[in-house]
Formats: sequence, structure tokens, C-alpha cells
Amino acid sequence: MCGIVGILGKEPVADNIVEALRRLEYRGYDSAGVATLTPRGIERRRAVGKLKNLASLLAREPLEGASGIGHTRWATHGGVTETNAHPHAVGDVVVVHNGIIENFRPLKEELTADGSVFTTQTDTEVVAQLLARELKRGKAPREAVRAVLARLQGAFALAMLFRGENDLMIAARNGPPLAIGHGEGEMFVGSDAIALSPFTSRITYLEDGDWAVLTHNAVEICDAHGNAVKRPMSFSQASAMLVDKGNHRHFMAKEIEEQPEVIGHTLAEYVDFAERTVRVPDKLPFDFAALDRITITACGTASYAGLAAKYWFERIARLPTEVDIASEFRYREAPLPRNGLAIVVSQSGETADTLAALRYCQQQGQHTLAIVNVPESTIARESGMVFRTCAGPEIGVASTKAFTCQLTALACLAILAGKMRGTLSPGQEKELVGALIMAPRQMTEILKDERHIADIAREIAHARDVLFLGRGLNYPIALEGALKLKELSYIHAEGYAAGELKHGPIALIDENVPVIVIAPHDGLYGKTVSNMEEVAARGGKIVLLTDDRGMKDNEHKGFRTIRVPRANPFVSPLLYAVPVQLLAYHAAVFIGTDVDQPRNLAKSVTVE
Repeated sequence: MCGIVGILGKEPVADNIVEALRRLEYRGYDSAGVATLTPRGIERRRAVGKLKNLASLLAREPLEGASGIGHTRWATHGGVTETNAHPHAVGDVVVVHNGIIENFRPLKEELTADGSVFTTQTDTEVVAQLLARELKRGKAPREAVRAVLARLQGAFALAMLFRGENDLMIAARNGPPLAIGHGEGEMFVGSDAIALSPFTSRITYLEDGDWAVLTHNAVEICDAHGNAVKRPMSFSQASAMLVDKGNHRHFMAKEIEEQPEVIGHTLAEYVDFAERTVRVPDKLPFDFAALDRITITACGTASYAGLAAKYWFERIARLPTEVDIASEFRYREAPLPRNGLAIVVSQSGETADTLAALRYCQQQGQHTLAIVNVPESTIARESGMVFRTCAGPEIGVASTKAFTCQLTALACLAILAGKMRGTLSPGQEKELVGALIMAPRQMTEILKDERHIADIAREIAHARDVLFLGRGLNYPIALEGALKLKELSYIHAEGYAAGELKHGPIALIDENVPVIVIAPHDGLYGKTVSNMEEVAARGGKIVLLTDDRGMKDNEHKGFRTIRVPRANPFVSPLLYAVPVQLLAYHAAVFIGTDVDQPRNLAKSVTVE
């Protein structure tokens, strides 16, 4: 969602703030702005659209000032306008905000009745107006912030500067992440460590309810009750280099191509390549053999990784597994067994609904394990154990390499569960681990066929509706393929279990509807092909994703086909994810949409 950067520096900070905000572009945004403290007071520059627009404005109208805050906004309250862009300034205070102030309406009514005049449509301005009123009443900045935070309801991260207080910044966190960076005679605030990595590797993460008072040389942190607390300082591993596209047109193309490498890195965490066995870096805080049930919860693409894992845990470890969307699970008050394990999956480790689901599971006495790509994230810090994916920074909003790394980590975990429960023999373990080890090479083979896949994608780009069909482990990939296509190309797409075709979706089939059929030559191949023939009989435009045996069976039927290397069915989700990603990517490129930052989407959804 929104990105926050704040600097108490030694030199003018506006340009550094913009560069730090570039490292937060992956979160998604529609406008941006910077404010600094100058001898004339609070000065701002704001622009709608990409950061290049803000940078151009600053080139024409530079900002001086060594204390500043910056923001990339993802609109929630009010349209995408320069007026609604952050930072918001009222009187002697300027504010940037990530999140949602849930009670902003009654607060706005109260302030309006008290004479405050609002100039924006945002919920954030309520915070600035409240602070300005407290300052007018004679409170010092620290006391004003304390009073205002007590009034706010919702999820928010805030950074605040005050006119004439060049050696003061106050930050607060209640939900969305916020990090403090420690420099030499400088202090920094950021939505994550990546933004601060060019300036410092010494990071302190605020916890929920914390607020911090920063000066150039120190930071004081208080908890939600106003008590002084100490939070540990860590040394961030975030790269100080701005991630670039290399020779690729888009970050997404680069990240698709990186998948063989990063899956290999993730496997290196959890398997012994020589022995072909799974291993765990740390001792498990629970015994798989004693578990009664697994509950997996996640959002979006990560939930489809969880759905694939359900098949693995139940088939390999004979362990009942439920998968739920976190935004529903957190409010369902589901009864959970005493001997249960909750697995939460999140690329960023900051997804608000997934974090709330984790906390609910902990309250219900569940063991907890997180699959995350950011080991310093809130979910990682609060979970009982972490299985880290090694995808590296994923900049494209639509997840690709993070998804396949999640699948890889979950597959290793399922093998471990089967081993510990005695449902998987040593020979079977070696076979499955061997299949995972081969997956990166097989993915590389698929990537070599990209030009052919792009040709098919251009045909799909003309459609208004597209269906994806899959069975078993490939049903989640049908869902993911449909999600990717609609995320990137804005084409309406739906994924279905192939066996459900006759229960309604077949009514959508005509000669204008492409149907992507995911059908490796496995135990369910015959049934999936039977469903495919039903589509063909009704004039549907079939694109068949299959292996050599499937290609041979259908070579004279006139279908468009994409070859996927033949592999153990266990790893088919990993392999078949690649061509559906490429189909979506190239369809979007042909149409001309913003592939890396699709409209209305954010990389890290840190509010409901």
C-alpha cells in the first residue's frame, strides 16, 4: 500500500527521500509528495502519477531543508488528485499516513463543528487537523501526538514534522509496518528496510501500538500505554542497491526468468542435495506426528500456494488440511483443534488480514508457522517458526517468483510432515526431493519456449473472457492463471476445477472464449481431456498445456499447445505456473497495460 519515508539529515533531504520512495514503488501508488522544514516553515511538493512527475517538479521547484517526510499514496479516501496527495499540512504540523482511520467521519464532524476547515477528501487530514488543534491549545508536539493517537481507530502508520522543530520527528505504528533507521547524526523512518538501505543497515522495527520520538542523535519509543520501551536493533540484509530491470522490459519479465535460480536458493535452505532428503534449519517447535489438523490461511496468489499444499499434506502426510482466505477466516471464528498447526503464507509478511489470522490462531492455542519472503517482517517476528523463501525483492505487483518459492517451501514442509508421520518411506522421500531438485532445470526449458507462448498470448489478448481448467494439484494453477490474466491485462478470466465444467461454466463456451487447459499426463489426465473435448465440441478455442505424452495424444486435433517437460506430478504446480505467468504477461504487453504496476493494485496490502 502507501509508502512512508522520513529523514532527519545533515544536508537537504528532498532528493534522498524521492530515491528512497523509489524503493517502495513495488507497494503500489497513484501519487507522491515530499515536505521539508525550511526557514520559511513547512514547504511541500506533490504530484499525481509516478515518482518521475514528482522528481520533475522538484527539479523545477527545489526544496531545501534537512528534515523531511515523503509519501507514495494508494487512494482509499478521496480521488487521485494533487490536493489529496500526501503530505498533509495544517497549521504547524505536516503528516504522512499509511492505512485507514476508521473513525475519521465522527472526528471530522467534531473538528468541523469546532471551526476546522478541511481542504481534502482524505481520512489522513483528520490526523493533521487534530494535531493542529492540540498545538493551538498549547500542547508541545509530543503531548499533542499522545492525545491524538488515543483518539484514532483503525490501522495506521504515521510520520509527523512540526514547524520550527528541525530536530524532531514523531512516528507511530498501529498495524502497517514502520522501521526506524539509525545513522551517524541522522535518523530515518521508512515503511520497510529496503527504503532505508542506502542510508543505514541498523534498523529498529516498531511494534503495534508503538510511537517514537526521533532526534538527529537518538530515538525514544513508547508503547500504546505511553510507557518507555526498548525495541531491539537489527542489522538489515536489505540491498542498498536500487533493484533494476537489467536487460528486461519489465520487472515481471525479470522475475519470471529468475525463478529457476531463486527456487534453487529456496531448496538449498530445506533439502540436502547429495542425500536427497529434507532438512530444517531449526528444530521444529511441534511434532508433525502429534498434529490433528493443519489450517492454512493467506490472501490472493499466496492462498493458491496454500491450496496446492493442501493436496500435498493430505496425500503425502495423510494430515487433514483446511485452506481459508485470510480476510474471511479472521472473522469466521473457526473452531480449531488443540493439536493444530496454523500456516500463514505472505510474500511481504505484512498482509493485514493474514497477520490478523495469525494472531487469531495464536489465541486459539495453535502452533504457528509462517512462509514469508521478508524475514524481518511482522508476520515473521510474531510467528512461532518461519520457513523463509529466498525469492529476493519482488518488485512487480503481480507475484511470480514469490509464488513458486512459496510452493517450493510448502512442498518441502509436506515431505517433512510425511517423513515424521511415517507415511513416506526413505525411498519416496528421495524420489520427491529429486523431483524438486530437477524443477529449476525444467523451468528453464519452459522459458526457452517464451516466443511461442507470446504468440498464443497475443491471440488471447483479443478475448473478452477466458477460462482456465485444471484438476487436482493443477486446479490451484488454473485459479492462479486466471488471476494473473485479469490482474495484468484486465481481461475477465476465471479458473475452474475441470470436473465442475458441466455444473455451470460450460454455458459460457463459444467460439470467442479461449479455454486454457492444464493437463499433464498424470492419473487425472484422461478425465481432464474428457472435459476438454466437451469444450471443443462447443467451439471453444483450446490452449492445451501438457507434456510430451499429452502432446502426442492431441497432435492432430488442431489445438494450440504449450509443451511442459514431463515430471513427477508432485512438482506440476511449480512447472505449470510458468506458462500461465508468461501467457498473462505477454497478453498484457500486447494490450499495453502497466505490467509492473497494474491499476488499482498494491504489492503489500497492509490494511483491510
